[in-house]
Amino acid sequence: MGKDKLKRFAEVDTFSNVVQLDAGIPYKGNWAAEFFKNNQPVVLELACGKGEYTVNLAQLFSQKNFIGVDYKGNRIWRGAKTALEEGITNVGFLRIQIENLTDFFAPGEVDEIWITFPDPQPQISREKKRLTAPRFLEKYKQLLKPGGFINLKTDNDGLHAYTAEKIEELGLKLHVKTEDLYHSPYADEVLNIKTYYEKKYLKDNKNINYLKFSFD
Repeated sequence: MGKDKLKRFAEVDTFSNVVQLDAGIPYKGNWAAEFFKNNQPVVLELACGKGEYTVNLAQLFSQKNFIGVDYKGNRIWRGAKTALEEGITNVGFLRIQIENLTDFFAPGEVDEIWITFPDPQPQISREKKRLTAPRFLEKYKQLLKPGGFINLKTDNDGLHAYTAEKIEELGLKLHVKTEDLYHSPYADEVLNIKTYYEKKYLKDNKNINYLKFSFD
């Protein structure tokens, strides 16, 4: 591991807005009250990477709490550091494997979920690792409040199509579907948030897919 990564791992361990995977489960059922010290809605970004989307959402919506979830601490470091430096208090980060979400959040504790440019896991043998595979959707269903939305933003046409199929197969409620977000009427200030990788995709003239759906 490079020196920069080691430095970031050490530094992120000192950040007050990061909960590490070895911290136990101190906030399950009480993220708003105990971690954020308020009673505002809780929104998750899964596989948040550097946390760009998480931080930007928090800046747009001061009346909500945002938690970026990722396993790689050296990535989380960037978003967490930005939030601390800019005094953004309604954002935090949780370093865990996403399959363990239900260990860290209580049923009905989450108002909305964002999945932005996840690894599409294109091989058939890795279908279970896709963040919109049925086993993950079942976890999200437990965590979301009634009427809570899931948002998938991806450059990968295969993952977009796969998720749309699962929405139909499982009888979920589809609210928005587009294969070309920035040439659609849906590109508002929230969906116009662009991560580092998305900007690269757009420079290569890659279309951006978006799905918004719920369980009820």
